[in-house]
Amino acid sequence: MAGAVPRIGDGRVVIGDVAAAAGVSVTTVSHVLSGKRPVGAPTRARVENAIEMLGYQPNPSARSMRTQRTESVAIVIPDITNPFFPLLAAGVQDVLHPEGYLISISDADLPSRSLDDVLRQVLNRRPDGILMASYGSTGHELNRIIASNTHLVRLSGAPEDELGDIVSSDDTAGVAGVVGHLAERGYRRIAFINGEQSTAPARLRAEGYRRGLREAGRRFDPALVRAESFTRAGGVAGARRLLELRPDALVCGNDLIAVGAMDVIRGAGLTVPHDIAVTGYDDIEAAALLSPALTTVHNPAREIGRACARMLLDRITGVHTGPAREEVLSTRLTVRDSS
Repeated sequence: MAGAVPRIGDGRVVIGDVAAAAGVSVTTVSHVLSGKRPVGAPTRARVENAIEMLGYQPNPSARSMRTQRTESVAIVIPDITNPFFPLLAAGVQDVLHPEGYLISISDADLPSRSLDDVLRQVLNRRPDGILMASYGSTGHELNRIIASNTHLVRLSGAPEDELGDIVSSDDTAGVAGVVGHLAERGYRRIAFINGEQSTAPARLRAEGYRRGLREAGRRFDPALVRAESFTRAGGVAGARRLLELRPDALVCGNDLIAVGAMDVIRGAGLTVPHDIAVTGYDDIEAAALLSPALTTVHNPAREIGRACARMLLDRITGVHTGPAREEVLSTRLTVRDSS
């Protein structure tokens, strides 16, 4: 009888309880939940009222069995302490949470675990998709993901149909722009502290540094370049070496490097930008809070995360089954007091 309320105190509410309370079939409740079949407005209202009254929560395991999906996506990142990556994850959430997906984050830069170990653990949980933001990944790891029939989106590398879609920002243009900005301000000895040379972002940003010098009519001096790590400690190490060469500006491969470089400059009794200008890359929130506030390249982390999520969702749901796609987002120079 419609409106009959089942006894629910002894266990979890199931879809049959909702059907009984609404006076409809289990199939009708399923159609209301999925939205894939039309259900008349009065019937839908009865089902929705029963769901609310009973506090019914769909069983994700049962749904996974029907759809052959786990409705989960994993993000593999190189450094969970870098503020760029939480913003990236927030962008993924913006798109996938409303679709009912659970998102997990794994840090691939833990000394106790290799990337291989991280991937083994992630793949054992059978996510529908993986966003690979770990820049040190090799063909071996990427092929392992593809072989597991897990959809893949990468943040770096060359487009290859076998290795999934790519979303990135224009690193080369971003760094070239900041070098041009410094040259226009009259800085002559523009040095560069980069991240790990083995990573795609470091290679692209190094290319941007050289392009910026070339476009400004400046000579490239390899002595003014340090490849460290994309960390504050990397900035400290690079600045200690480069200050001996007396540059008047430091271009840093990311904002964390810039923070470390500014620590060293202050420790040497110098000031920014009077004695030496400093620029960063990413435009993390802390960049505007530094003293002086950091000139940097705005890298649209949240928008990148959203684009990655849309690509994964297209693959998971079968909206796109064609060749690998690449989306490159623009960067912009944010000029502040440090230059």
